[in-house]
Amino acid sequence: MSRILAIDHGTVRIGLALSDELELVATPFKTLDAQNEPERAIARIVQEKRVAKIVLGMPFRMDGQRGDAAKRVEKFAEKLGKVLSHSIPIEFVDERLSSVEAEASLSRSGITNKKERNEVIDQLAAVVILQDYLNTQRGPEGFLLPDESFEPTWSNQKPRRRQ
Repeated sequence: MSRILAIDHGTVRIGLALSDELELVATPFKTLDAQNEPERAIARIVQEKRVAKIVLGMPFRMDGQRGDAAKRVEKFAEKLGKVLSHSIPIEFVDERLSSVEAEASLSRSGITNKKERNEVIDQLAAVVILQDYLNTQRGPEGFLLPDESFEPTWSNQKPRRRQ
């Protein structure tokens, strides 16, 4: 079985997340230095982890237009494609607000130390990108939720009011 690798590309750090082999769940994987030949490191990861597809976060502006950051990501994708000999498909996905969601997740978990946050924020942004992608690929039928006929045992109880 194969996996999907998600990339949150930044100018300083690149966050990576991997799917499980069933392509259901995204997990944080690694943070790379954006200035230290990340394409080669990603190529090694693709081989070691049996990655079949790469999803690369595309930083669209809030109005949906492509800006300088999007152009930078496209250049990175070109380099990565060459290093991989174009053997692995690279798909661009909208990453708007993925970093905001990752920051909120860190705040909820109580991680406030700046050094700790910097170590994982890019990985978490990649997780957000990948999990959204995985959910979209499965569609509404793929969500692991009970159907309408499911009646939980507690549903017959009247709601309690706070006093």
